[in-house]
Amino acid sequence: MSFSIKKGQNVSSGDGGKGGFSDCFVGGIGGGYWDGNKKKKRLPGCRPGGFHKVNTMSVKPLNVSIDPNIQIIKAEEGEQIKTLNNKFAAYIDKVRFLEQNNKVLETKWKLLQEQGTKHSTKRANLDPLFEKYIGDLKRYSNTLINERGHLVHERKNQQGFAEEYKKKYEDEINKRTKAENDFVVLKKDVDTAYMAKTELEAKVDAVTSEINFLRTLYAAELSQVHDSVTNTSVVLTMDNNRDLNLEGIIQDVKAQLELCAQRSKMEAEALFDNAYLHPTYKELQKTAEGHGDSIKNSKAEIAELNRRIQRLKAEIENLKKQIAGLNQSIAGAEEKGNLALKDAEKKLQDLEAAEKKLKEDMARQLKDYQELLAAKIALDVEIGTYGLMLGGEERRISGLIANNVSISVISGGSNVYSILGAAAGGMGGGMGSEMGMGGDMRSGHSGGHGGHGAVGMGH
Repeated sequence: MSFSIKKGQNVSSGDGGKGGFSDCFVGGIGGGYWDGNKKKKRLPGCRPGGFHKVNTMSVKPLNVSIDPNIQIIKAEEGEQIKTLNNKFAAYIDKVRFLEQNNKVLETKWKLLQEQGTKHSTKRANLDPLFEKYIGDLKRYSNTLINERGHLVHERKNQQGFAEEYKKKYEDEINKRTKAENDFVVLKKDVDTAYMAKTELEAKVDAVTSEINFLRTLYAAELSQVHDSVTNTSVVLTMDNNRDLNLEGIIQDVKAQLELCAQRSKMEAEALFDNAYLHPTYKELQKTAEGHGDSIKNSKAEIAELNRRIQRLKAEIENLKKQIAGLNQSIAGAEEKGNLALKDAEKKLQDLEAAEKKLKEDMARQLKDYQELLAAKIALDVEIGTYGLMLGGEERRISGLIANNVSISVISGGSNVYSILGAAAGGMGGGMGSEMGMGGDMRSGHSGGHGGHGAVGMGH
């Protein structure tokens, strides 16, 4: 490793250890250091054959450490400068735009002034035209005023018609309400009359059946009377005398016939009374009356059932309409549900695709992370290997050098750091240096005749 020291550079020694030196010295056969070609060279300002005093204040180590936040601060300052530059450029563009608008407005103002001066002489000729136009507008306004009065009158007439129609409409509504109420009352009367008619029909049927029964009974009794009359034997005594008294005979026959008729009548009445008072007849009459009542009740029930049937039919129609409406609502809800389900399935597919894509991205990133981790581990192993190698080299060089002195060389404007180790002894001197791979430079504490040490500087 080669080192160079230019003129005007500072040479500083490290902290003196136990029995160490704080001066630049050349002792023994001659003071100096070893260059890269294994040749011994003399230090500038040091003559051979003696010790030379060096000002210790000028050889103190300099603090050349770098602030770790300097890059962040510089980046922030750069961003602020960019922002200010952008704002400044925007303001410049705005100023230019306003200047252009100002020029355009000035040009327009000049043109308008020129046009005003040119047309001021012609304005006198335009007065009749404006007066004519004003007169036309006045006539048009008068026409509009007249039309307005006519329209106001027509509006009043229309409002009167509207009020009249409104009253008629209200009267019709009242009439309809009254008619509905009358219909309800008449319906009740009709129902009552229908019930009365049903009862009367039942009574008529009962009376008709009774009349038929009495006719049948009378016919049977009449036939019995005829049978009894036909079976009656009449003995007549005749006088064969020439002088027949026909009137007397007729009266006698008449009297006998009357007696027979009276007797037959009495027998028929007796038979009728016996039949009427017979238990079977009474039971039949009671049964007929019961059947008549049951017929009346049945007819009333039939009428009530008919009314219920009508109400149920109306309710069934309403229920059918409600069912149709519910079916339509159900169909609409099913359609909406199907659309919502399709939308949800589509969103689910999109989410699954996004999840799959995210999983693929995660797998790829995990693979990249594993590759970077493997590369980091390999670099750490390599750095460790280089560190071990440098440590071994350092120990080997340190074993060859008796004493180490740190010399920091700082050029005027460049960040160049070197470590120069010079050794001075009774028989001669040597020089050693080392530089770490991680950016650290180490130099040793000089002690007695063979001490070691280190001073770290950030690169």
